[in-house]
Amino acid sequence: QVQLVESGGGLVQAGGSLRLSCAASGTIFRIYRRAWYRQAPGKQRELVAAFTIGSLPDYADSVKGRFTISGDNAKNTLYLQMNSLKPEDTAIYYCNYLRSGENYWGRGTQVTVSS
Repeated sequence: QVQLVESGGGLVQAGGSLRLSCAASGTIFRIYRRAWYRQAPGKQRELVAAFTIGSLPDYADSVKGRFTISGDNAKNTLYLQMNSLKPEDTAIYYCNYLRSGENYWGRGTQVTVSS
């Protein structure tokens, strides 16, 4: 099992920045993809950014150039640096780890961007 706990969300004005963290614990091995998703009210959950083994980081078109995904393997922590935030970035942000046949989610952290 893998446990994921997100933090770092909050209320920020448009144009501001936030850094989200996802602390992982448990049996963390053979994880082939680590990602951030988000879900806005009334909308489907969507992929924001992802690390897949053997590939360059992948970003949703709506966040390219503004968000950066990174990780600290020593701390078992995944980050999402979010700059130039827009009101449409308002959502609950979720951390996701994939292992063959297993899909793990955190409980999410709320990001609210005011105009």
